[in-house]
Amino acid sequence: MISRRAFISSALAVLGSGPALADAPAYTPRPKMRGLNPLSPGGDGLKAVLQAADLTGEVVCAVADAGTGQLLEEAQGDRALPPASVAKVLTALYALNTLGEGYRFRTRLIGTGPLRNGVLNGDLVLAGGGDPTLSTDGLAELASRLKAAGLREVKGRFLVWDGALPSVTSIDPDQPDHVGYSPAVSGIALNFNRVHFEWKRAGSSWAVTMDARTKKYRPDVFTSKMAVVRRDVPVYTYQDKSGVDHWTVASGALGNGGARWLPVRNPALYAGDVFQTLARSHGIALPNPKPIGRLPAGTELAEYQSAPLPVLLKGMLKYSNNLMAEMIGMTASVQRGGRPSSLQQSALRMSGWAAQTYGMEQTRLVDHSGLGEESRLTANDLVRALVVARKDGALKPLLKQIYLQDTKGRPIKTHPVKIAAKTGTLNFVSGLGGFVTAADGTELAFAIFSADMRARAGIRRAERERPPGARRWNSRAKRLQQSLLRRWGQVYGS
Repeated sequence: MISRRAFISSALAVLGSGPALADAPAYTPRPKMRGLNPLSPGGDGLKAVLQAADLTGEVVCAVADAGTGQLLEEAQGDRALPPASVAKVLTALYALNTLGEGYRFRTRLIGTGPLRNGVLNGDLVLAGGGDPTLSTDGLAELASRLKAAGLREVKGRFLVWDGALPSVTSIDPDQPDHVGYSPAVSGIALNFNRVHFEWKRAGSSWAVTMDARTKKYRPDVFTSKMAVVRRDVPVYTYQDKSGVDHWTVASGALGNGGARWLPVRNPALYAGDVFQTLARSHGIALPNPKPIGRLPAGTELAEYQSAPLPVLLKGMLKYSNNLMAEMIGMTASVQRGGRPSSLQQSALRMSGWAAQTYGMEQTRLVDHSGLGEESRLTANDLVRALVVARKDGALKPLLKQIYLQDTKGRPIKTHPVKIAAKTGTLNFVSGLGGFVTAADGTELAFAIFSADMRARAGIRRAERERPPGARRWNSRAKRLQQSLLRRWGQVYGS
């Protein structure tokens, strides 16, 4: 267990020794109530809350004064557990520090030959720039700009470059094939690398569509195909056939109609497929797309830019978007040390940055989203980083507002204790980290991680979307988080 004095010293060493911090007390004594009262400051009260939770597995937590770095209390604060999506907090800090608040992702159209009288005597290249928010709407705007540049015909090939980032077939290969939160990742993405599957009863069968829809557009795709098969289980099967995603779905699971988003495993071909359709709507006929790994030289004909980085990070944290975390994190790694060879190498690079920047010596991440269960983060490490990050003020406005709840689980939006934090949820893993502002204005940095790795190890791959017992366990973990937040807001806010 780390001492309060050691925790403060390490946090302040990174913060700097300004006058207000240099004389901060190592510990402020508080009178303790007898027994295990949850509102008594220090270890006894914390122990009471943890015992009352009756949660299997392990729970670690830490809370500190966000202004001084003073560690107020902890439970196994140096014990590393999977952070789940709380890891995205570190990814946001990594990106801000590396790329800067003004950074925008660029998707470009490049011609490899001269453009004369509307004819491109060369190849047209759709060049991905790592934009995780590129949508069908964005590609439509890019097609419009290509038309405005005067292009009418391409004599060469239509190529799609996705080599700006490493290619990953699935963020976490242990997840079921059909879950939309673990798509492929590469240097280009479209609609978060998901395709919209819709079905409607048509007599004794079903009519199905696979499209890249947004509110404005609904282009059909040829790079994802679906077949309805007479069976009850498995609900979905998947095969990659020459770059085309081939799915089957069990007829017994369809009912009269419905829809869901399925992951895309070949992002470059998918983006090229949709752009080809959109270009055709502007009178530009393109050959079928062909993915390439090396970007050829040429002249830029049009480009599309993302929103500024803080806008993307706020969305990433609010919706816990795994694809955004991976693409943003890998882009930061590219800026720091060149293109990493894999997602894991990029995450290792971010872990090294965290150790150097915040003293997070025990942090070991295998991705940037927290989806991989082998990532490890300690509560003390995260709190130390939050204390330092509070100084420049860029992180807190990006975090989601979390509310304390009443006895029926309803948010109390008028509660004087305010919370800005990032949640994290995997099956039998739950995390929460961020800032608590008490009624008197005292600001605290906190981290809570819970995990039952034995229960998680017993989940079959086919059950990972909804395994038995996981929902109940995660509900208990979230109730424990509520109890700890309520306690810290009361005990350390006076």
